Amino acid sequence: MQALYAQLLVGLINGSFYALLSLGLAVIFGMLNIINFAHGALYMMGAFVAYFLLNLGGINYWWALLIAPVIVGIFGMILERTMLQWLAGLDHLYGLLLTFGIALIVQGVFQNYFGSSGLPYSIPDQLKGGVNLGFMFLPVYRGWVVIFSLVVCLATWFLIEKTQLGAYLRAATENPTLVRAFGINVPRMITLTYGLGVGLAALAGVLSAPINQVRPLMGADLIIVVFAVVVIGGMGSIMGSIITGFALGVIEGLTKYFYPEASNTVVFVLMVVVLLVKPTGLTGRAA
Repeated sequence: MQALYAQLLVGLINGSFYALLSLGLAVIFGMLNIINFAHGALYMMGAFVAYFLLNLGGINYWWALLIAPVIVGIFGMILERTMLQWLAGLDHLYGLLLTFGIALIVQGVFQNYFGSSGLPYSIPDQLKGGVNLGFMFLPVYRGWVVIFSLVVCLATWFLIEKTQLGAYLRAATENPTLVRAFGINVPRMITLTYGLGVGLAALAGVLSAPINQVRPLMGADLIIVVFAVVVIGGMGSIMGSIITGFALGVIEGLTKYFYPEASNTVVFVLMVVVLLVKPTGLTGRAA
């Protein structure tokens, strides 16, 4: 049973990263209609920014949680202003190809300078150790990742779905001309939305750094699975991405316990089944 609980914990940890990354993708696609294949590379950049802040600037993990998403978010906004905005109204394939190229360039640059091996990033002192729950030993940092990721996901959902700012964002996506008539700067809102989605990816990178180490290809290992999560939850569905991310992490963990050989494919098998039964995803709506 301890092995089962350990795999469930691993599943929740992976689910936290899936949820944060797929949430960023869902925000970007749902609000901007951009398939952002550079998401994995920007997740990796978040981890590297945290590493640089600690080793070059002496800035600890807690400040990195704030600073790294802002830095990577600004980088994402520059990408949106200089490249992605020109693809508005074009087929999704153009955005996919452009962001895929950006991902290859970013990963190539980091791999050229840092190689493929992982760089260590220590767990902050406040989150070291663990708690004996009786039926298992829970590392404090891993528990923190699950809880913090869930809070961030729900806060983002509330911002997009339940606030006036979120209403403006949704309106700007559906009818930008009308929103401009109310004096709202639609291009700026689009840029800030892209920065928010990218910042969520960078935040996931900072959370991942002490667990998975900092590697140039850490995003490439996750991005395909995260896209599958978004498709299963429903393209552009905020809550669908959150629920599906955590759920698939747990299912993946259970599969590693009961049938390890299928653990790397179970997500994609579920994606095929969902697409056959409900092509718009579990919570998606038909166009």
